[in-house]
Parts: sequence; structure tokens; C-alpha cells
Amino acid sequence: MTEAACTDPGGTPFEELTPELLGRRRTSLKWTRYPADVLPLFVAEMDFELAPRIRETLIERIEASDTGYLDGAGPLAPAFAAFARERWGWEVPEEHIHLATDVATGVVEALRVGRPAGGRLALATPVYPGFFEMLEEVPFETVEIPLAVGTEAGEGPCAGAGEGAGAGSGSRLDLAAIEREFASQRGIDAFLLCNPHNPHGTVHTADELAALAGLAARYDVFVVSDEIHAPLTHTAARFTPFAPIAAAAGALAVTATSASKGWNLAGAKCSVIVAADERAEAVLATLPPETTTRASILGLHAGVAAFAESRVWLDRAIAQFEANDRLLAELVAERLPGVVYTRPSAGYLAWLDFRAAGLGDDPAGRILAEARVALNDGAEFGLGGAGFARLNFACAPDTLTRAVDRIAAILPGARS
Repeated sequence: MTEAACTDPGGTPFEELTPELLGRRRTSLKWTRYPADVLPLFVAEMDFELAPRIRETLIERIEASDTGYLDGAGPLAPAFAAFARERWGWEVPEEHIHLATDVATGVVEALRVGRPAGGRLALATPVYPGFFEMLEEVPFETVEIPLAVGTEAGEGPCAGAGEGAGAGSGSRLDLAAIEREFASQRGIDAFLLCNPHNPHGTVHTADELAALAGLAARYDVFVVSDEIHAPLTHTAARFTPFAPIAAAAGALAVTATSASKGWNLAGAKCSVIVAADERAEAVLATLPPETTTRASILGLHAGVAAFAESRVWLDRAIAQFEANDRLLAELVAERLPGVVYTRPSAGYLAWLDFRAAGLGDDPAGRILAEARVALNDGAEFGLGGAGFARLNFACAPDTLTRAVDRIAAILPGARS
């Protein structure tokens, strides 16, 4: 069995972060949606404690009664720009950084100003279910383009985490299918990119993104890139921001992102929308003022503390996710016959194929009812997701082991 750390990234012992203790201390939907006997590994929140500097910053702001409205990105702009430059080599002009309440709001508001008439929007599936919910707010017909499965980047059970840039998943962007839709008679007006891809944890390569940008430029497709998982790219992979590639290709594009996934700030309600170039900046300049004023001032200061002062914590979190990924791969191979694990190159989400595991058409439902483990139902991720489930491994190794043991106990033919 692989190594197991004793503390979370901030030094809190894992025995203080058991599901039983967290269920009594925390009040988010992760801990209140299901009864106390259910292990909640569904929603994308970490079980870890906040980074110390983020906690201190929030306390400082509360003690100053600093809970007013915002009028711009303020200190978050240089903090994000410095992080993007140092981590990814992305030179972001601070004036190209705009605020939004969260990434979902950033996506919706960018689409409203980028393609005000709506039209047809394409996305690669299976993908984050929230995309389908947020797209109900804008006048687009959604076109699902299934990912290409079994490609060179990683094939077969427990495929390929840690094999270099773009490694991790045997499911990649199907660029040929994307071009067919872009070039079709009805065409495509906008493309919603998930970079890195959720739920697979795929880190798109620079070549893939350049090809997409070239197609977007050729067919006048507005690209909104959700890069919320980018700070959590694993050490063996290389994240490539879409914006500079889009700018070089002449494609109209913006990026929506925040510190919420990288530093466990879900619900803090502050994100950024970043223009890829001056043409995109002219589009974002038409955002309604409420896009900024509805963002949280507490979330803004938490984001500054994250990007500027909590990078060591982030690196420790990534190291823990890599260890948990290795542990999960071993557990799946040993305890879950018929289950295939698509190993991620970013983030802490595991995409599990239960189609050959004997749990029927709704494995997540069976696992919740019989094993008392809450996972995300793959069918909600769009075309190609049925028979899969998504598991959140941002938890103590013991919690992960307990969840797999429970699932193993209900699988036909599982070793006890």
C-alpha cells in the first residue's frame, strides 16, 4: 500500500478531520445533505482546514467590519497576475481582470456580453454538471461533443497519471468532431472549455489548445475557458492557459477562474473573468456593474491571501492529492473488480467506470443506498457519463479507504 500522510496541508492531524467530526462542525451541503452515516465524497470541497494565512485574513477583515461592496478587482488583480505569471508563464494585464460572484456567474455573464443573441454552444462531455445548469440562464442551444476515448495519452484501467504534460486520461478533446460542428451548416457560436477537464482531470496539451484556438478563430466561435482547477495541476503535468494561445490565434476568448477550488474556498463568492486580448477586453468592458458589486469582499481578500501568500499550502495539498490518487488506484485494483479508474493529472476528483462492476444502470444510486457512500452520478455529466460515478478524494487517506471498503462490500464477486 502507498504512503499516507498524517496531517492535512496546514498541519492539522487527520484524526481531527474524520467525517464524524466534520459532520458536527461544518454546515455546507456536503455535510448536511445526507444522514450522518453516509460518507460524503460527492461535492467538490476539501475536508482540509483553510490555509492559515487565508483564515487570518478573513478574521482581520471581520474585525475591521470590512463587509462592504466592491468596485473592481483591486488587490486581487496583481495577486492573480503574479500567480499566473510565475506558475504558468501567462502575462496578464491587470486591467484585463474583472470580478464576478463565482465562476458560474463569470461564464454566464461572459456569454451574455460575448454572444448577446445566443445561438448554439458546444461543450465536450462528460463534463461538470453545473455547466448544464448555468446554461439554462442564457439563450443557447447546447451541443454535446463527446470526448475521444482511448487515445494515446492514457488507456485502460488506472491509466496514466504522471506521464508528462497532458497526461492522465484516455479521454481527450475530439478535435475532428469539434471542427465538424464548427463547420456545420448551423455552426457554433460559443464553446465552453473545461481546462483542466472535470471530471477526468485531463490537462489539455498546448497543441490541443492551439488546434482549438485555430478552429475558433476560423469559424468565429467565442470560447469561454473555465480554469478553476488549474492551480491544482499535479507535478508531472504542465497546465497551459487558453487565453494567450487564443490571442495568438486571433480567437475571441475569456477565462473564468478563482481560488475557490485550489484553496478550498467554495462559497466564498469571488472569481475573476480575464480577457485574452484587447478585443476580448472590449467585450468584458460591457459587463453590467452588478457583475462586480455582487462579488464578496471577504472572498476577494481570501483570494488575495491564496494567490499571493498560500502557495506552500497549495503545493502540500497537491502532494496529498497525488498520494491519495496512488492509494485509490491501488484500492481499486485490489478491492473493486470490474471498476476502471481514470487517473487525473489535476485536481482531486476520480472518474470511476462501474459499467462492468455489476451495479446496474445507476451505480451511484446503488452505492448511496447500499454502501452509504455519496458519489456524483455520471449520467448527470452528459453524453458518455452513464454508468460512471465521480468520487472526491480531497480527504484523509483513511476516509478514502473506508469508502472503497464499503463499495467493495456490495460488489458482486468482490474480495472481502
